[in-house]
This record gives sequence, structure tokens and C-alpha cells, in this order.
Amino acid sequence: MKNTINNTAFNFPGQKSVYKGKVREVYSIGDDILVMIATDRLSAFDIVMPKQIPYKGQILNQIASKMMDATKDIVPNWILGIPDPNVAVGHLCKPFKVEMVIRGYLSGHAAREYKIGKRMLCGAPMPNGMIENDKFPEPIITPSTKADDGDHDEDITREEILSTGIVSKEDYEILEKYTLDLFQRGTEIAAARGLILVDTKYEFGKTKSGEIVLIDEIHTPDSSRYFYADGYEERQSRGEAQKQLSKEFVRQWLIANGFQGLKGQQVPEMSNEKINEISERYIELYENITGETFIKSDLTNISDRIERNVLDFLNK
Repeated sequence: MKNTINNTAFNFPGQKSVYKGKVREVYSIGDDILVMIATDRLSAFDIVMPKQIPYKGQILNQIASKMMDATKDIVPNWILGIPDPNVAVGHLCKPFKVEMVIRGYLSGHAAREYKIGKRMLCGAPMPNGMIENDKFPEPIITPSTKADDGDHDEDITREEILSTGIVSKEDYEILEKYTLDLFQRGTEIAAARGLILVDTKYEFGKTKSGEIVLIDEIHTPDSSRYFYADGYEERQSRGEAQKQLSKEFVRQWLIANGFQGLKGQQVPEMSNEKINEISERYIELYENITGETFIKSDLTNISDRIERNVLDFLNK
């Protein structure tokens, strides 16, 4: 759509490479700086949708930066500054090749696996007798391998990670502790907003000095699932769907229109009305998650704005 960020093609001073992910584009500057641009692309089932969502990149970037700031006492993070609503600048890190997914409730992927009879997910047990959206006795960590080139992420167990050497035992134990501590903090922040943090994922990397830091985004509606706390118990007792704050509403709309990212399936057409509806839902997510009013950035010429703000930051 007009006035959204799809693909970027910047050439910053000292730029060495560009990595284009599903929704973010990462520019390496020199040997130690990354410029991460949150585009307005929308992905679901690991597929990038044909149309972009206004303000989505700004929303994700600003939620992530606020949550990074709120957790920096638990784990150091990669961010040096936020020079633009859609941009974060930080330390160049070597990412671990696993995503640390943690689940407090039987929802999403876990619920879909449970329904087909599985009682173990990534080596973590899921008790018998649960119904969708029930709370686990304790949060479970269900890691996935980080996909390259847009392929699907794959579930993996702790044992497989260690036996294949993807992550050393020493480092993995640190990642596990950070994941549990971050989820606890995220749960507390959500509760203060009248929300339940259902599940989320964290990504970590190492700086050039070997320090493990939190990277990418945290506690955003793209990386996390939230329920409204008010009425949760009543909805569960009646077997009703939970009121969610996540992009699960996008996934459910796609499923209802015959798309789950499977081979041979076509992405359903999104009308302008649907695009605007999704944009409004993301704004709702922002305001509920942060407790602040969303201030829309100027969309007149986003590319020029980003380039100007990044250059000013790098020059300083």
C-alpha cells in the first residue's frame, strides 16, 4: 500500500551488508554496528503477505524498544538508540541459531499439536486432560531452529541442541535462565495492563567481546500472544475462545479463508478494508501492551525520513 515500508535500499556510510528477514531489514555498518529497520510487511505461517500494514513497523519497533528498556536489568541487550520510529541501532552480534520459545498456556502451535494427540513438544511434557488455552502447571520452553531464507522454523529439543552443538551446554543454560526470567518480567508487565502473556519467543546473540545479549524484538504482538485477563476464567469454563491481543487474529482469518502456509495454498486477497482493520488492531495492541496512546508518525515520505534520521544518529 501507499505510505508503507515494504523493501528498503539504503546505502549508509561504512555499510558492509544487508540482511532481509520476513519483516525486518538489517544493515551492517562497519564491524560493530547494526541498523535494524522494522518494515510494514506482515508475515503469518512463515509466509510474507503481499500487502503491507500501515504503522505496523513503527508499532513493533516501539514496543520492542520499550520492553528492552524494561528488562535491561535482567539481561543486557543490543540496542544503542532509536533514531526513528521504525529503526533501532545497536551492537553487531552473532545470533544463536535457536529461538527460545516459552509457553505459559496451551495455545497456538502447542494447542494444534495437542489436538492431534501429541503430549510432548520439543521434549517438554504437556499434561493430559487439558483444553485449549489452559494454563500449564509451569511455563515450558519449546525451542525452534532459526530458519534461513524464509524457510519454516523447526521444533527442536534441548537434547538435540546440545548433542549437535548448535549451542554449548554452558551457553544454553544461560539462555534458559534468561528466557524464564524475561517471561516472568513480561508476565508481570502484562498483568499490570490487565493482560496475560500467553507465550513468546526470545532471540539472543553474542557481542564481539563474548557477552550474551538479547537481540531482535521482545513482547510484541508479532513475537508474543496475549489474552485479556478480564473474563479469562469465565471463557475457559464455558469452553469459549479467549479474547486475544496478538496477530493470531490474522492467522485465524487466513485459516478461515483456506490458508495455513501449506504447499499449493494461495494467500487470500486482503481488501483495503481488511488492511485498515489489521492496522487498527495493531494500534489497539500497542496501546494495551504499553498503556500509552499511539502517536502516528509522518508517512509523507518514510524512506527519506528514515535515511535522514539514521544518518544523523550515525554521524553523532
